Amino acid sequence: MKTKLMLYSLTILALVLSACASATPMPPAPTIAPVVPAPVIVPTATSAPVVPVTGGGTAVNVGQSAALGSFLVDSKGMTLYIFTKDTANTSNCSGACANNWPPLLTKGAPTAGTGVTASLLGTLTRADGSVQVTYNSMPLYYFVADKAAGDTKGQAVKSVWYVLDASGKAITTAPAAPAASSSGGAMVNLGQNATLGSFLVDSKGMTLYLFTKDTPNTSNCSGGCASYWPPLLTTGAPVAGTGVTASMLGTTKRADGSMQVTYNGWPLYYYISDKAAGDTTGENVQGVWFVITPAGMQK
Repeated sequence: MKTKLMLYSLTILALVLSACASATPMPPAPTIAPVVPAPVIVPTATSAPVVPVTGGGTAVNVGQSAALGSFLVDSKGMTLYIFTKDTANTSNCSGACANNWPPLLTKGAPTAGTGVTASLLGTLTRADGSVQVTYNSMPLYYFVADKAAGDTKGQAVKSVWYVLDASGKAITTAPAAPAASSSGGAMVNLGQNATLGSFLVDSKGMTLYLFTKDTPNTSNCSGGCASYWPPLLTTGAPVAGTGVTASMLGTTKRADGSMQVTYNGWPLYYYISDKAAGDTTGENVQGVWFVITPAGMQK
């Protein structure tokens, strides 16, 4: 009897366990995302990147003028200068100095044009890492006031800036000043333009200027100043052209013994940057140089 009861109990327990097992949901099988093959990108034909072509090192050529002869220029004919305060392969011009006298730079070995001695060309590395061209060991520069090929406005500036010839020597003379009249007395005429009206010029139409730091019949412009502002000289009594008051013309003796023409007591000068008749680039320079009217006044 006990054995039957025990078997019956085990049977009941097995049925209960089976029912519980069937009532408990099975966890879902993990879902595996389908593998999608990566798209195949077919490269399209493209042209190779454009690499800028450089012309190599900066070229140094020879230019010339009637006043200075032959001297070094760049590939475009712009005048090159040396600074006598530099030392061999060392530039002493930076900052504000280099703003007025930009160095001739290169990205390769400089090349020699016709008449230039290649063995005299070299380079130095400036403080900012740029490479400057040298000639006969002297650093080369431009002058900011030179605007066109052949301009030599930097020549003899402050008696430390000069052009140099193909042998590497500085040309230390200033550009030749316009000559006085061949007849002896320099002639003073009138020129004019729409901006300034009438003003004094020489026999060739080159503009004449006064210097407000002069005193009556006395020039205070000599040395380096006179390199920029050559005096109007004469070897005889100056001659008045049409519209010029002859009684206002006179002369003053300069320190070197030459005779300078005056007008209304003002010594008269040219400006080195004036290259052709009618040029008035000296007007109001530094607020002290002016063209002079027929009445003997500054504009």
